[in-house]
Amino acid sequence: LCNIFSHEFIVETADANAQKKYYQVFSDNMKRIGKPKITKHATKKEYTKITFKPDFAKFHMTNLDDDAVALITKRVYDLAGCVDGVRVFLNGEVIPLKNFKSYVELYLLPPVNPDDPMPAKAPEIVYKKFNERWEVAFAVSDGQFNQVSFVNSINTLRGGTHVNYIADQISKNFISMSKKSKTPVKPHQVKNNMWLFVNSKIVNPTFDSQTKETLTLRVSAFKSTCEVSDDFMKGVMRSDLKEYVDIMVRRREERELKKTDGTRTSRITGIEKLDDANLAGTRHGKECTLILTEGDSAKTLAVAGLGVQGRDRFGIFALRGKPLNVRDATSTQILANQEFTNIKQILGLKHGAKYASTDQLRYGHVMIMADQDVDGSHIKGLLINMFDSMYPGLLEVKGFLQQFITPVVRVTHKQSKKRIDFYTEVEYKKWYNEQPESAKGWLIKYYKGLGTSKDTDAHEYFRKLEFHRKSFETAQTEDRKLLDMAFSKSKADARKEWLAGYQPGELIDNNKSSVGIEEFINKELVLFSMEDNARSIPSVVDGLKPGQRKILWTALEANLKSEMKVVSLQGKVTEKAMYHHGDQSLVATIVNMAQDFVGSNNINLLMPEGSFGTRLAGGKDAASARYIATYLNKITRTIFNKNDDPLLDSLNDDGKMVEPRWYMPVIPMVLVNGAEGIGTGWSTTIPNYSPSDIIDNIRRLMRQEPLQPMNPWYRGFRGTIEQGEPGRFRTTGSIEKLSDTELHISELPIRVWTDTYKTLLNKWMAGDKGGP
Repeated sequence: LCNIFSHEFIVETADANAQKKYYQVFSDNMKRIGKPKITKHATKKEYTKITFKPDFAKFHMTNLDDDAVALITKRVYDLAGCVDGVRVFLNGEVIPLKNFKSYVELYLLPPVNPDDPMPAKAPEIVYKKFNERWEVAFAVSDGQFNQVSFVNSINTLRGGTHVNYIADQISKNFISMSKKSKTPVKPHQVKNNMWLFVNSKIVNPTFDSQTKETLTLRVSAFKSTCEVSDDFMKGVMRSDLKEYVDIMVRRREERELKKTDGTRTSRITGIEKLDDANLAGTRHGKECTLILTEGDSAKTLAVAGLGVQGRDRFGIFALRGKPLNVRDATSTQILANQEFTNIKQILGLKHGAKYASTDQLRYGHVMIMADQDVDGSHIKGLLINMFDSMYPGLLEVKGFLQQFITPVVRVTHKQSKKRIDFYTEVEYKKWYNEQPESAKGWLIKYYKGLGTSKDTDAHEYFRKLEFHRKSFETAQTEDRKLLDMAFSKSKADARKEWLAGYQPGELIDNNKSSVGIEEFINKELVLFSMEDNARSIPSVVDGLKPGQRKILWTALEANLKSEMKVVSLQGKVTEKAMYHHGDQSLVATIVNMAQDFVGSNNINLLMPEGSFGTRLAGGKDAASARYIATYLNKITRTIFNKNDDPLLDSLNDDGKMVEPRWYMPVIPMVLVNGAEGIGTGWSTTIPNYSPSDIIDNIRRLMRQEPLQPMNPWYRGFRGTIEQGEPGRFRTTGSIEKLSDTELHISELPIRVWTDTYKTLLNKWMAGDKGGP
C-alpha cells in the first residue's frame, strides 16, 4: 500500500553472507517498476532500507501536516518501545527509549502546572518481562479502563484477547488476595481502575479487520503463555488500586443503599407484619412509638395490649429471628437483609443521614418487646448496635430507644395470694435459693417467652405501661466503646476479658425508669454471652453441650434399649428435660449423636436405625426424623456408670429436677469424639482421639508414669494424620495414579466430604482452577 501511494518507492537490502546488495526503484504509484540491481557488498554491515516519497494528492494534501507528522512520530516511538536492543532514529536523532518500560513511562508522566509549586506525582508502574514473548506493565487509572497493547509490534488500539487474558488474571488474583475485605469486589470494578500495557509476540495472529485494531485469536491458540506471577501481584497490591476500587465499590453501594431509604409519609404499604400507627408520619409522628416484637407471638401480645392504649400512637412490627449484626456486615449483606430495610422504611430513615432529633422520622420512639430470656437480651443488644452503627445520632435523642419488660417468672403464695414478678432468671434463682424448703407454698409460673402470657396479662402490662416501658439513656462515649467490644469481630480478645470479669448476681434495677447502655451490656447482655458459651462449647468434664446432655439424660432415664423414632425422642426430651429451644436444632443434635461414618463419632452414644447420614454429605443427607429411629449404644452405660448417678449435681428447671450439671464418664469423651464450638469471645476445636490411646494414658496417669503424646484418630480412616505447626494437625487422603488419564482416590482427608470433593473435581475438569 505504501508503494502504491508513493511517487517513488526504493527498496534496498544488504546480505553480509552473500556479500551482495539488492536495490530496486518503483515509481509513479508502482506503475513503473525498475529492474533490480544486484551489486557486490564487501562490508559485514547488514541492513534493509525503505525510502519513499508520498503522493500527497492521493490524500488531498500538498505536504505533511502536523497530524500526519504526529502520527508518524508516534509510530516511530511505538517501534522503539516494542523492539529491545534496536536503536530507532527520527530525523537523524535516536529515540531515547531503552525498553518497553521506558515507553510506558511516557504515558504516565505527571501533568505539569506552572502555577503549582508542588509537582504532581506519576502513578506507580508495576512492570515485568515474563518471557521472550510477553511484557506487561500496570498502573492505576482514573476510574476507566485504559490499555496500550501490541501484537508483533502492531499497535492494537482496541485491545483484544491478549489484553483480556492479562486483565482477567489480575482481576481474579486481586479479588482472591482481597478476600478479607469487608466489601465484596467484582472483576469489572477492578478492571475499570487499570491502565494496562501489553507487548506480546503471537504466532499467526488474527484481527477483526485490516486495520488490525483488535486481536481476535483465542487464548488457547497463542502458542505461548503469560501467567501473572505472585511478585507482579504483590506490586499491584502495593499500588493504589485497592483504595480506588474501594472508593468505586462504596459509591455503588451508597447508591444501592439509598434506594431502600424511607420517607416521612403518613401511609406506608407493602411491609408484611407491620401494623402502622394511625398518626405515624404526620405532625404527631414524634409522639408515636414503634414496637419491635420478637416474632409473631410477641406481636399478638402487643396487639392485645393496645386494646388498652389504642392504635393512634403505637405501631407494631414483628421481627423474624435475630436482627443482623450490621457492625461488620458488608453492604451486600445489609442490602439483602429485609428486616433492616423494613425498619428503615417504617421509621423513614435515610442512608447516611445524621439525625439529632426525630423531627424527620415517622416515629419518635422505638420500643423493643423481646422475651425476658438471654436471647431476648441479645436481640435488644443487636438493635442498639444497629442504631449505633448506622444512625448513632438517634441514640443521643432522649427517650428514642426503649425496652418493654415482662416477668420471666411469677410466683404467687398459695394462702396469702401475694404475687412477686421476676424479670431475669438470675433474679428468680437468687430468690428461690433463699426460700426455706425450696419455696414450698408458692405457685411458680415460668413464662417461656412472651407467647406464654395471656390477653389479661397484656392488658395488665399496658395499663402499667410506664413501669414496663424503660428508656435507654442517651449514649455516651463509654457506651459506644462497649458496643464495639460486644459486637465487633475484631474484639474477641476484649470479649474474653469482659466475660472473665463478670460478677454473678449483678442485676439491673427494674424499678428505675431508665437503664444505661453500659449497665445493659455489663449486667444483661453479658448473661447471653455467658449462656452462649455454655450452649456452644462442650464441657471438658463430659464432652457434651447442654442439648446433648439433655438427650443423653432422657435416654438413660428411659433406659432406651429399644428403637424410638427420633421425632418421638425429640418430644420426650422437650417435655422431660425442659428443652427451651428449637425442635429442629434438637433433632439435628440427636442425629449427630447417632452418626457413625468416618469423620463423625468414634463412639456414638446413640445407635442409628435408618439413614442418619453418610460421608457423601457429612451427615446432611440424613433422612427425616419421622422415618429414622435410635436407642442407646450398649457401651454408653459402661462409659456413664449408673453408680455415679446419685453423686451428680442435678439441675432445677422451673421447680423440676432435670439433667445433671455434667456427667462423669470413665474416659474423657471430650477427646474420644472431639469437640467443636464457637461462643462469645471463645471457641474450641478438639480432634477425635483413639479410645485405646486414651485408656493407655489414663492407666499411665494412675501409675504416675509420664503420659505419651497422642495423634488424632478417626475410626475407619485410612489416610494419614501428621503434626503440623503447634496445636494443628494435617490429615491426608490416599490417591494412586493408574495412568496418564486415571487417578484412583481411595480416601479423603477428614471432614472433606465426597460430594463436595466431586464438585471440586468437576470444576477442575471444566477448567476452573479455583480452590475448594
